[in-house]
Amino acid sequence: MKYLKKIKILKDDAFIDKRGIYWTSWKKNRYKLNFNHDKFSLSKKNVLRGLHGDKKSWKLISCVYGKIFFVIVNNMPKSNEYLKHMSKIISPNNRLQILIPPNFLTGHLVISEKAVLHYKFAYQGIYPDVRDQLSMKWNDPRLKISWPINKPILSKRDK
Repeated sequence: MKYLKKIKILKDDAFIDKRGIYWTSWKKNRYKLNFNHDKFSLSKKNVLRGLHGDKKSWKLISCVYGKIFFVIVNNMPKSNEYLKHMSKIISPNNRLQILIPPNFLTGHLVISEKAVLHYKFAYQGIYPDVRDQLSMKWNDPRLKISWPINKPILSKRDK
């Protein structure tokens, strides 16, 4: 699996027993970021959201329910990794979290019946409105992303 240099993949320890899983998703002292905004995305199977990002926000991503095929694309034209991408399956079972810096695009495909993705944002100033976001078509041929679907459910914005 190829990784992008600026992307951090994290996994916390968990308490697991016959009742389920209990884990910590965030500790203030772990990051030198001031997280100030949280969002959740609840989607059904075969929904694909993205690829979107912005120039201001750090994002800490985790899947709290279901299973997601998650993609990150480097969108920094001066980087030697420009338009390179990586993908990971994330779910509560693997408890992976992905820390993504500004200028990276993200997208996700729900591969379970339903899934909930948690975004924790750190940014200065006003949260970037949709008009200020960066976007790319999910199947842009320059990216060569191997999505595990050919005809996902898309929003008007993502078509």
